[in-house]
Amino acid sequence: MLGRIKRIFYRSMDNKEIDYCQAKSMIAKAPNIILLDVRSKQEYEEGHLSGSVPLCLYDICKQADQVIPDKGQTIITYCSSGSRSKEAQEMLENMGYENVYNLKGGLDNIG
Repeated sequence: MLGRIKRIFYRSMDNKEIDYCQAKSMIAKAPNIILLDVRSKQEYEEGHLSGSVPLCLYDICKQADQVIPDKGQTIITYCSSGSRSKEAQEMLENMGYENVYNLKGGLDNIG
């Protein structure tokens, strides 16, 4: 219990929101990073970032372990505006994923 409280406390001090340029730089240095699109299936099909993996926010608790089995994997979550992806980031961290970043402003903040 103390360990979980400690993780939550330290996580709140660690800003893991990144902008699009930072995300591109991270992916260039480590191409195995998972770019996780947490929008609906329809939104994903209408257009998404190249190489991204779709996993709707509402399916994260049920399917994250199957889609991303390695809890140490670096993940960048994104959505349209950054709010659903921020929620997804927090959910994944609460599930034990250690390296989860949120694309600040989402797709609306790109270019």
